[in-house]
Amino acid sequence: MQKRKLSFWQIWNMSFGFLGIQMGFALQNANASRILQIFGADVHELSWFWIIAPLMGLIVQPIIGHYSDKTWSKFGRRKPYFLVGAILASIGLILMPQADLFIAFLPALWVGAGMLMIMDASFNIAMEPFRALVGDNLRTDQRTLGFSVQTALIGFGAVVGSWLPYALTNWFGVSNETSSGVVPQNLIWSFVIGAVILMISILITIFTTKEYSPAELASFDENATTNIEIEEESSSLMDIFEDFKKMPTTMRQLSWVQFFSWFGLFGMWVFATPAIAQHIYGLPYTDSSSKTYQNAGDWVGILFGIYNLVSAFYAFALPFIAKKIGRKRTHSLSLIIGGLGLLSIYFMPNENWLIISMIGVGIAWASILAMPYAILAGSISAKKMGVYMGIFNFFIVIPQIINALIGGPLVKYAYNNQAIYALLISGISFLLAAALVYKVKDVDDVVKTN
Repeated sequence: MQKRKLSFWQIWNMSFGFLGIQMGFALQNANASRILQIFGADVHELSWFWIIAPLMGLIVQPIIGHYSDKTWSKFGRRKPYFLVGAILASIGLILMPQADLFIAFLPALWVGAGMLMIMDASFNIAMEPFRALVGDNLRTDQRTLGFSVQTALIGFGAVVGSWLPYALTNWFGVSNETSSGVVPQNLIWSFVIGAVILMISILITIFTTKEYSPAELASFDENATTNIEIEEESSSLMDIFEDFKKMPTTMRQLSWVQFFSWFGLFGMWVFATPAIAQHIYGLPYTDSSSKTYQNAGDWVGILFGIYNLVSAFYAFALPFIAKKIGRKRTHSLSLIIGGLGLLSIYFMPNENWLIISMIGVGIAWASILAMPYAILAGSISAKKMGVYMGIFNFFIVIPQIINALIGGPLVKYAYNNQAIYALLISGISFLLAAALVYKVKDVDDVVKTN
């Protein structure tokens, strides 16, 4: 038996919830450091607070992948996790920038960090099953398109999330001014709007997407000798460690590409606002409340929106490029362009020139979100799709944890509090990832490359 061929709009609706998830992620990525600094965090402490994000991914995604593989109910296999994750993430989005409301109980900085933890755990609950759903529902010849559509929706959602604070201030007159320890209104309203859109987009996917039953998935799996059982007597969370030991060769090879890709991304997300405020706007590293600093933070949101917008459109080109030159070459070339984009930030004369840098980052970001998953999905069994997509997340979160632990001390002691050098290291990491792509064996690529 073969899976049915889905139309473009069926694939679009299947991944539409990613638009809301990534809008929330974009609000977090562009503004979490800024909010934490407003609440009193020093520049060199930012990466330690951000360690919450990869830790949540490390813990949550494999567990959710394991249980979603074992789940089947009248609501589906993956869809119940979408809904629970969306509800919890929305709560975190609304409360994080308003953490000062709870200062009677805890310092605002710690409440804000706690909301960051809730958001990240919840995003991971919702996000991991989306990756597995593409593997569940799409045939091999549609898989690259599926992950590319997912990447496009991620890009569009991130553009809205990244640009929202700037748009509210400059188009709708919502103030971005603040006093010490208080988050400006444009950020508060941006996070509330993000929570609403997150819920709506997840519900669209839930109500428009049909999932295959476990028995149907087993019939599609050439390597399956028996039907997929929802609940096996021997099934337990300890199986994750056994699956980790038995991971496919392709997955092991991709792990190093993912390591350096996400090490670089994490450094950019954490240190972009202080780096640009210092290096481009000329502010001291101690400034986190001036009008100029808030303008720099809003501009970082615009820049993050630009790289996500580029990624959204580039994602549509990825299937055609990959068909011509292969998925490996496509991914390597994209990472090289992104690495050069990050390195170019150091040399740009003013904030407007940074748009060119972000175009390069956007090309790499699109490929990072699509090509490794398209390569990976062809090497794993349908009955292990969820757990292996979760385990694959190890190679996304471990480099972020390492960067979180060493990034802050490097900025303080090695870079003399000049965060721009963290962005240069991110660029070098992208270039290393590009080189390592050529060691990966892509078992079902349409184009066979030497």
